[in-house]
Amino acid sequence: MTGGHPGVIEPRIVRITPLRGSLVPDLRELWEHRELLYFLVWRDIKIRYRQSLLGVGWAVLQPFMIMVVFSVLFGRVAKLPSDGIPYPVFYYSALLPWTYFASALTQSTNSLVGHQMLVKKVYFPRMILPIAGVLSGLPDLGFSFVVLLAMMLVYGMVPGVAVLLLPAFVLIATLTAMSLGLWLSSLNAMYRDIRHAIPFVVQVGMFLSPVVYPSSMVPEAWRWLYGLNPMAGAIEGFRWALLSRGAPPGPWLLVPILGLVLLLGGGVLFFRRVEGKVIDVV
Repeated sequence: MTGGHPGVIEPRIVRITPLRGSLVPDLRELWEHRELLYFLVWRDIKIRYRQSLLGVGWAVLQPFMIMVVFSVLFGRVAKLPSDGIPYPVFYYSALLPWTYFASALTQSTNSLVGHQMLVKKVYFPRMILPIAGVLSGLPDLGFSFVVLLAMMLVYGMVPGVAVLLLPAFVLIATLTAMSLGLWLSSLNAMYRDIRHAIPFVVQVGMFLSPVVYPSSMVPEAWRWLYGLNPMAGAIEGFRWALLSRGAPPGPWLLVPILGLVLLLGGGVLFFRRVEGKVIDVV
């Protein structure tokens, strides 16, 4: 009981403000809210397929149809090289990580604005929202991966022992989407036209990554600059781990990993810096 009349419990007002002077996220607090993260991810997955005609089929149909178009235009018409890999498998193996990245980036960018009522009424680590937007796309990647395995069997291709490294390259794609999501979700809450730029960023980024062409086409003098794109390393590594074609990732992989570390660190610091302002304007 508090002061006042005996037997009467007075309400206590607690004001929660962002930690001042600390730009490092409280990992313990994030862990304590892991159930909320699970709920948000599961809710996004259910909403995506609720009342849909094809259900999870959309996760497979979209990259599959794009693969068909790319195989005809870039494989048969433009005759771009594919490092000796059948065109459909070559393109589809790159479209899977890229489609996941594009979807995760979009979901993460819109996370704060899409949950603005929750942000204003309930306290929780706001960083959970862009993280949930990234993680909710992983089931789609899994469904599409089954189709890719079936395509490989049709072409008589069997994954080798390098497939054990596949989760590492998926992790790179996940962290890349999360890094950019931390930047863009904050900016989108303050400047609502940011979301209109996402389709343009995704479209340009696809051609700056080895999706429709092998990285071997990039001139050697520009490889270091090209490698700063973490998705270039994720896609090329994903392709190599699954198909065991081409040279294995070597020291050049350190360049996109370094770029990812800088991007993620900057995203966390920026999100923490503007977190208090975002809550007021979202």
